[in-house]
Amino acid sequence: MANKKAVITCALTGVLTDPQAHPVPVTPEQMAQEARRARDAGASIVHVHFRSQEPGLGRLPSWDPAVAQAICDAIRAEVPDILLNLSTGVVGPDISGPVACLERVKPELAALNAGSLNYLKLRSSNDWAWPPMLFDNPVEKIEAFEKVMKAHGIVPECECFDTGIVRSVALFARRGMVPNPPHLSLVMGVESGMPNKASWLPLLLEEMLPGTHFQVIGIGRQEVWALHRACAELGGDLRTGLEDTFYLPNGEKASSNGILIDAMAKVARDAGRDIASPAEARKLLGLRAA
Repeated sequence: MANKKAVITCALTGVLTDPQAHPVPVTPEQMAQEARRARDAGASIVHVHFRSQEPGLGRLPSWDPAVAQAICDAIRAEVPDILLNLSTGVVGPDISGPVACLERVKPELAALNAGSLNYLKLRSSNDWAWPPMLFDNPVEKIEAFEKVMKAHGIVPECECFDTGIVRSVALFARRGMVPNPPHLSLVMGVESGMPNKASWLPLLLEEMLPGTHFQVIGIGRQEVWALHRACAELGGDLRTGLEDTFYLPNGEKASSNGILIDAMAKVARDAGRDIASPAEARKLLGLRAA
């Protein structure tokens, strides 16, 4: 397991990061350029969020399917073999926006938030960094997303913010709600979720079904790289990008996704892992043919 080729995902931009303050791509051209940098550095998948294309509003998310298509068409034109993984995360029961984007783009993969979380963070003053928010993902919402994904041959990548959600994915797989073995992302570093501690990974693996495809989404600064090294050594796939961190292993700020993927490819190779091409990633992850 630990010597299989590593599939690397680049999370290109994220949700609310201000492009006026950080080097996150927004426009179709910028997203395509960053996808090219990531692909050249070793990524075979790009995880895509969509931002408003209105001037001055690029920090805000968009669920306009025309925006989704323009961005994904630009990425596919620039890097035709790259695999697409779309975000679907929304608060509340209305999933029409993400569904419209999935149906328009038909990516190979899509994030499936697999459980609810009180999404919290404190400032140094112990005031809330934002008003406490419930990121609600009840079973009926998960089932609705999965139905759409199945209809279009899209593989769900189950995002797990806490240990109980990891265990829930095993229940979903056993019921036939998601593939068995499932695809699972361990989101570690959200202040009210699982901590970004490498010592947790072997315990979390014990709760997964045999053959589970897993990776870590490490949220934080340079401390997340210890997580990635442990994940590589344990046979997991790998993900980084400007959505997840702005910091390289040495603590320097990254100026592009390509630099972060370069660092992740080195983590994989230091663990004795070769890097999977997009064609190899399709086979390893059981995705539909190109």
